[in-house]
Amino acid sequence: MEIIKTIEELKKYRKTTEGKVGFVPTMGHLHDGHLSLMKAAREECNNVIVSIFVNPTQFGPNEDLDAYPRDFERDKRLCEGGSVDCIFYPDVDEMYPREELTIVRVERITQKLCGKTRPTHFQGVTTVVAKLFNIVQPDIAYFGQKDLQQSIVIKRMAEDLNMDIKIKVCPIVREKDGLAMSSRNSYLKENERKAAPVLYESLQKAKGLFEKGENNADKIKETIRNNIEDKVKKEIGNIDYIEIFDTENIDDVKKIKKGNAIALAVFIGKARLIDNIIL
Repeated sequence: MEIIKTIEELKKYRKTTEGKVGFVPTMGHLHDGHLSLMKAAREECNNVIVSIFVNPTQFGPNEDLDAYPRDFERDKRLCEGGSVDCIFYPDVDEMYPREELTIVRVERITQKLCGKTRPTHFQGVTTVVAKLFNIVQPDIAYFGQKDLQQSIVIKRMAEDLNMDIKIKVCPIVREKDGLAMSSRNSYLKENERKAAPVLYESLQKAKGLFEKGENNADKIKETIRNNIEDKVKKEIGNIDYIEIFDTENIDDVKKIKKGNAIALAVFIGKARLIDNIIL
């Protein structure tokens, strides 16, 4: 497995590859969710490249950039176990050697859900992903459904900018109690970790109501809200948003239909956890 730290070296490496290249962009502190993306890439592609880069431009003021968990040696072992061919591991100065005067911004769909409370987040995401796509030149890029809005935004960016890259979204990988795997789960204290599965539990309750014929979005959101507030004490958690929407333009829906998504974000302690299901 190659470990490459500079853009120039990665471009040279890329010229030596043959066949399809699969790319898994990450911020490190890898878990089974990331490994599932690597597995999907390994099954479909001749070469698998993983990037590990904690991108500062997608963190807002007073967010957890400095605290974000980092453990490259552990990540390297996991990548080796996942049959990765190359890790691209640049530092901040390599990716942003001077003041950035060029940004990539996807309008409208970035101003909803997570974009309401993190207004600069997706601009940072789309800019760094566009840079990584240009550097790696993958055939297929793999993302997890847990970050559903992000995957919708990146798909739209690739389509609008005529990028010759297929975006593949893979299923959420969960702990045994249903909690979606996330690097930020490491922030949770013991009592917070016990409370955290309420996100998935609430989504499952909503799914059950929909399957029984309930299609009123407001009623289902109220059910989710009540379940979370019943199970999570106010001193350890509060709801950021609960939304039900179509998965193309992230437009709110009043009457739910098959294919719509339910997504939520909840603060549990200092961790902001997100989860979703597609009905």
